[in-house]
Amino acid sequence: MAEPSEPRTGGAGSGAAVIRVLLVDDHQVVRRGLRTFLEVQDDIEVVGEAADGDEGVCRAEELRPHVILMDVRMPGTDGIAALRKLRELDNPARVLVVTSFTEQRTVVPALRAGAAGYVYKDVAPDALADAIRSVHAGHVLLQPEVADALLSREEANGGQGRGGSLTDREREVLGLIADGRSNREIARALVLSEKTVKTHVSNILMKLDLADRTQAALWAVRHGIGT
Repeated sequence: MAEPSEPRTGGAGSGAAVIRVLLVDDHQVVRRGLRTFLEVQDDIEVVGEAADGDEGVCRAEELRPHVILMDVRMPGTDGIAALRKLRELDNPARVLVVTSFTEQRTVVPALRAGAAGYVYKDVAPDALADAIRSVHAGHVLLQPEVADALLSREEANGGQGRGGSLTDREREVLGLIADGRSNREIARALVLSEKTVKTHVSNILMKLDLADRTQAALWAVRHGIGT
């Protein structure tokens, strides 16, 4: 097994650290295609590959990548189970699901398991590179068709009018969640304690009937709050 590569910096004299990426997909041809494209990006480095969810989790713990490109359907441990294991291990990698499966019954569990983004395998190469950068920066990234499907589902469940129950402070917190900020960063920005921010986040999720921060960020973007 190859040793983790040495960190390098981005081109154009930026001095910015390169985004370390792990590829997890059971099709070798897909991994090879992704690696071939990503290796020409000055600010992205592929540090490893895995052919299933279990191997992906092990490699993520070993290599500590910044971003993991993860397929959903794989033999053995699938992508959703791998996402849950990574969350249990408190692995800091941001996971961008790259898959050919478009059904909501696949998208929603992936997001609830902790995926930071969800795009289809037919995504344009440059758009995929931008998605990796966006997810690494802390943003929630969904391909337009995925976002539209989820938002239609949320609005069908009565979500359109729930924002009126939020206080001004909760809307501020929600906007910062949409910007990819952590509770600590939100606390600093609003001059609050982290405990107070956690309370606001819990209230936001309860009032909007959302499961997690990813859904909250998506709701905020859809309704013009934050980015």
